[in-house]
Amino acid sequence: MKDLIADLKTEQEELDKVVTGLADESWDLVTPAEPWTIRDTISHLAFFDDRQTQAITDPDGFADEINTRLAGANEDYMAIGIDQGRSLEPSGVLEWWRTARARELVAFASLDPETPLAWYGPAMKARSAVTARLMETWAHGQDVVDTLGVARAPTVRLFHIAELGVKTFSWSFLNRGLLVPDTRVRVTLEGPGGKSQTWNEAFEASITGPVEDFCLVVAQRRHINDTLLRVEGDVAHRWMEVAQIFAGPPGPGRPPTST
Repeated sequence: MKDLIADLKTEQEELDKVVTGLADESWDLVTPAEPWTIRDTISHLAFFDDRQTQAITDPDGFADEINTRLAGANEDYMAIGIDQGRSLEPSGVLEWWRTARARELVAFASLDPETPLAWYGPAMKARSAVTARLMETWAHGQDVVDTLGVARAPTVRLFHIAELGVKTFSWSFLNRGLLVPDTRVRVTLEGPGGKSQTWNEAFEASITGPVEDFCLVVAQRRHINDTLLRVEGDVAHRWMEVAQIFAGPPGPGRPPTST
């Protein structure tokens, strides 16, 4: 748990370096997650880092948050954090996010890895919740670097995200009202420094390739056609069409840029 929290902190700090020093007008550049801007993206992270801390330290208050989201349109709930960020100067948004994530890290450090935590989708163990925040930071960070044309090297932290991507296999189908296949998919991914990992080794359908590409697909930041992933078997193809690692209603994904 300690090492995982440290990885989350590092991921947050790496994105912080990207946005620190940006000209104010750059904060209002529209990202690939249209119509969100860089300002909106960082505001979204700050808002949900705050909500994660609330889920840990004030479960009753967080239950009210869930009810608020369920009572109205998802877009209206998401707009709460976005609107807050739009009322601030860019420096204020950055300070909000820094404060929110610092509190979150302290809250996570108080937990046993197996502690169950409520969230907007299925409840998660604390370890998975940390991984989910790492994933959110990385995925939304991808929108920021894509907007700015900044390259970032893949890291071994992506294997945490990939594992969460494998674990959300059933969720990806259920979230769209689809039957969950009665078999799973073997996933073998390679990453930096020669690291590789395989999940569901006994199954025939398979996905193989770079860990970064797998994470980009399950986080809906790239279309499968724009990756080097090799997908074999009907179940694997169907999964990649609906894969969604994050909570909330079905995401639209990204259109392919290549055929």
